[in-house]
Amino acid sequence: MADVKTKYSEEDLQEFRAIIDKKIAKAEEDLAILRSAYKNDANNGTDDTSPSFKSFDEGSDVMNKEANVQLAIRQEKFIRDLKNALLRIENGTYGVCRVTGKLIQKERLKLVPHATLSIEAKRRQ
Repeated sequence: MADVKTKYSEEDLQEFRAIIDKKIAKAEEDLAILRSAYKNDANNGTDDTSPSFKSFDEGSDVMNKEANVQLAIRQEKFIRDLKNALLRIENGTYGVCRVTGKLIQKERLKLVPHATLSIEAKRRQ
């Protein structure tokens, strides 16, 4: 038991940082697409001037915008969680379960790099 790791090596942390940076870039691209979808930035034409079935189309458009807003909110939270993971790398607490104090499995962090709970702690919830 004397060989129990309490934190990840600098090499491991750099690998995690690269994964997180890549995910942040992709998430920010996706967020920009979602925002443009619900802000109507792309269409200023006369497509909406036809009176036929306008009320049905408007209801559908509103529902689509609401769905995109909800997705954008989730995406913003994901980006915030990823940026918090970068802060944990900087302050030396990255990869440590906030419940058990043990290292979170490397495989888990590669899949969910913003995780703050080990599988053990997650199962207890």
